Amino acid sequence: MLKEFENYLVQEGKSVNTIKSYLLHIGNYFIWYKGSFGEQPTKLFRQNVLEYKTYLQNVKKESGRTINSKLSALIKYNEYLQDKEIQDDIVLSKKDNIKIQTEFASPATVGKQEVETFRQSILKHEGNRNYAVVTIMAYAGLRISECLNLKLNDINLTSKEIVVKEGKGNKQRLVYINSKIVEAVKEYLKERKEVECDYLFVSNKGNKIDRTVINKLFNKYSNKITPHTLRHFYCSNALESGYSVHEVANQAGHSNIHTTLLYTNPTKEKMKSKAELL
Repeated sequence: MLKEFENYLVQEGKSVNTIKSYLLHIGNYFIWYKGSFGEQPTKLFRQNVLEYKTYLQNVKKESGRTINSKLSALIKYNEYLQDKEIQDDIVLSKKDNIKIQTEFASPATVGKQEVETFRQSILKHEGNRNYAVVTIMAYAGLRISECLNLKLNDINLTSKEIVVKEGKGNKQRLVYINSKIVEAVKEYLKERKEVECDYLFVSNKGNKIDRTVINKLFNKYSNKITPHTLRHFYCSNALESGYSVHEVANQAGHSNIHTTLLYTNPTKEKMKSKAELL
């Protein structure tokens, strides 16, 4: 059943990470169901799904965001079962999600000095290729997958533009870049191997870089900065530098403007400083 569900998600054009996440969550639901009822589910029942939600809340003590991610997978699985005419009723929807109060403090947890120190460590110890990767992520706001999927003809150093062709949800966007990125990529291209691979960033073997290589880089040089926090930094830094909310949403590829609005909030440090004034 999971294999057919996987094929359904692939046909829908879901990203590799989204598919992995959905399959993991549905697999865990199957495990819970068999442990509870001694058999594998053939369809979804609302009562079972609500029991599972209660189990995640009260037994597993999982966060609201984690539970909502698992419910989203079940919503998609419900859609798949309907599409395959295995069942005809909708047993859950987004209305069943746990309501989460959004934190007022900005998601940006690292400042410019920390980012610059991190970039300099990469430049000194890991070379021009990896330095260019983290510079694009920090100052163009690309997701790690978007950065590593860039092709040579996706970046124009003269016009200072990057075309992100494989964004989240397969949405294409144009991102404007600064001189930091231009110079970093120029230096990398001087030493890039002459290989048939048309990806911008290639491994020593001439293939596309695996994201685990870059993740290890972050783990090695920082216990605070991750690919995701660099994206947060980009959004906050862009707003503080004069970008409008809509401009940041467009550049970062946010499908929902409310995601971008989070970055208009004060940082946690600023909130704490204000608290001392009370």
